[in-house]
Amino acid sequence: MDSDSNTVVVTGFGPFRQYLVNSSWEAVKELSKRGLGENIDLRIMQLPAVYQKAKEQVFKIWTTLQPLLTVHVGLASSAKALIILEQCGKNKGYQEMDGCGFRPEGGCCMLDGPEKIESTINMKTLWKNISVEGIDIIFSRDAGRYICDYTYYTSLYYGNGRAAFIHVPPLSNSVTAELLGKALQTIILEMLKQCGEEGE
Repeated sequence: MDSDSNTVVVTGFGPFRQYLVNSSWEAVKELSKRGLGENIDLRIMQLPAVYQKAKEQVFKIWTTLQPLLTVHVGLASSAKALIILEQCGKNKGYQEMDGCGFRPEGGCCMLDGPEKIESTINMKTLWKNISVEGIDIIFSRDAGRYICDYTYYTSLYYGNGRAAFIHVPPLSNSVTAELLGKALQTIILEMLKQCGEEGE
């Protein structure tokens, strides 16, 4: 892996269930207007909210772009005005079908993979170090055993832990795409500080 990379890939998801406009993708588009500073080559990508295609695209990100960090943003429909920093991805327990009626074989993400993979980003430290006006931030160790968790685990697996997952709430009057985009910028810049501190 090329650790000298200055590419950061940030993904959001496409339409999902009743959410024809997915706040995760709207937030990522806002982030891309803001950027992550001139030293970072920010690439954004929309992932389909289905297991297999999301997995294929994540594999492609790591093999072709070889980013320094990949940040996946997903919609947590239960979260009200809350951003959730996810620490780890889980390999098993995927029982829920996606929109294509597909469920991972054996409810498992990677047959030979460990039970869970932790991000190299310390979300608790991150959480202590940042605040975003207008929205609360928490951290979590359970990304929900659905497409978000599945995508995260896949990315942690292929990216040797150099991935992060951020859950954002649905858009509302108080939670705008601009607010979320600004929050993502603050959070990801802080993540990059952690990447820098690791050094070689």
